[in-house]
Formats: sequence, structure tokens, C-alpha cells
Amino acid sequence: MKKLILAAVVSAFAFAQPALADDAYPSHPIKLVVPFAPGGATDIVARLLARYLPDELGGQSVIVENKPGAGGNIGGAVVASSKPDGYTLLASAAGPTVINPSLYSNMPFSPIKDLAPVTLIERDYSLMAINPKIPAKNLQEFIAYAKSHPNSVNFGSPGNGTPAQLAGELLNQMAGIKMLHIPYKGSGPEINDLIAGRVSMVIDNMPALLPYVKAGSLRAIAVASDQRVPALPDVPTFAQAGLNGFVISAWKGVMAPAGTPPAIINKLHDAIVKAINNPEMKKKLIELGADPVGNTPEQYAAQIKSETAWWAKLVKSTGTHLD
Repeated sequence: MKKLILAAVVSAFAFAQPALADDAYPSHPIKLVVPFAPGGATDIVARLLARYLPDELGGQSVIVENKPGAGGNIGGAVVASSKPDGYTLLASAAGPTVINPSLYSNMPFSPIKDLAPVTLIERDYSLMAINPKIPAKNLQEFIAYAKSHPNSVNFGSPGNGTPAQLAGELLNQMAGIKMLHIPYKGSGPEINDLIAGRVSMVIDNMPALLPYVKAGSLRAIAVASDQRVPALPDVPTFAQAGLNGFVISAWKGVMAPAGTPPAIINKLHDAIVKAINNPEMKKKLIELGADPVGNTPEQYAAQIKSETAWWAKLVKSTGTHLD
């Protein structure tokens, strides 16, 4: 009888341990992996979240760690293979989450099977910006210039297979031009070369480009959204500039390794949503040209599934493939 009682106590304690662990979460710093180089939109938003999230997690720090490479696949794989305890998270973006499955024949992880959505931080749109030395004040002038200089106009991107590359290829297709694609290891190097004049144009996330546009280092041409954005009210949409149907949205979110306990996912979700709704963080996101979101894990999962199918069609139409 004593043995049976002891076994029951041990068993009850074992079942109680996960709950106790979840209640104590987080008890040490959280690592937020950015699958791109510093300076890009994902990095900017991740560092902004890392500044405000600790206030909602009992003061526990959030450390941003950049793991760039393979269009975000390296960082994504790091998180997907991490222990599902809530201490290693992914600053997710469209590239490695919903685009790469259609681009890479051998993905190192499955975004849908190996990662658990927590919440969408924000949604932003792609901005077309050019080097001011290019003699074009609007989209039609740029298209005309590209047609008359077929061997000297190029466009940059944060890497092969990123939304920026697909946006450039789509512009080639829709405008009937032939720009050469120049891939970089992140938005930071790409933008530096755009400012230096080694790249003619980029269509990249607005948060990364906006400071340089406002400083006069780059010229904004059009926004790939369905309406003008408050951060750049004088910049037309592609449709307003004469190219209908050119809408490419981007977003940043948080994902955890699959198998992370629901209690931890929920705790993270609630804390991140509170951080997003912090007046200071919300204001900074809007100033970056982003729309703060903070949806549920279920809504984020449905979005990922839907957008994976949408991007697959675009990848097929542009003929872009990576090994």
C-alpha cells in the first residue's frame, strides 16, 4: 500500500511539473532569432519588440541574434530544431515562412510542421526606391529609362528568393523591362549599394527604406499597396502610378518551435500583443510605415497557409527557382 501511495505521489508530481514550469516562464533570457542580416526590416522590428517585450514578461530580457543565409532558411532551421521551451523564438517574415517552400527543392525545415505561430507583429508594404542619380521622378519615367538602358539598369534584394527579388522580377514582367537582379546578404548591404549608386532600384520593405527616403538619400517612386500609406502620403501606389495589380505586402511575426507547450505560446502571445499595443511601440511601428497587428495563433496559422498558396503562384509565374 505504501508503495502504491508513493507511486501515486511521484506520478502526480511528474504531471504537475510542466504546469509549474509554464507558470515560472520565463526564468531566464529569451533569444529572438532574426534570419537576416542586421539593418533590414525584420531586424528593425525584432529589436523594437525586444525593447518593449521585457516589460510584459516580468523584466526578463529578450536578446536578438542574427542568423542570416539562404533567404532566411538558416535562421528558420535553427529555431525549428531548437528545444520547444519558449526560450528560442523566430522573428518570422514572409520569405522563409511562406515563399521559400516554393523556391527551394530541399527546405531544411517545414514552416507549417516545424514551427508554431505565436502572433503577427505588423504588416507593411514594399516600397520602390531608386538612386536619386537615376533621371526618373515617377514610375513611368523609370520604366522608360529602363527600356532605353537595357544593359545598365539593375535591382537589388536582400537575397535570392526574397519578396524583394520576386517584386523586381514581377516589375520586369509587368512593365516589359529587363533589369538584372543583384542579391545581397540582407537589406543593409543592399541599401548601402543603392545609396552608393551600384544598384539602380529596390522594392523592399518600407521600414528599412523609409529613413533614407526621408533623409533624401533615396527617391521613393511607388508603394506596393492598395492605398497610400500615412508615412509617405505624397508617394502614389503602383496602381496610381499606372501599373494595376502590383500589390506586395510584407509582415513580421513571432514563431516558436513546434511542440512548445500551449501555456507558453499563450503567455508569449499575450505579452507580445501588450507590447505591440504599448503607445510608444505602436507609434514607432506606424512611423516606420507598418500597421500594428497582434492576431491570434490560429489567425496567424491561417494566414501562413493562405499566403503560401498565393506566393506559390507568383513564384511559378516569374519562373524563379532556387536549389
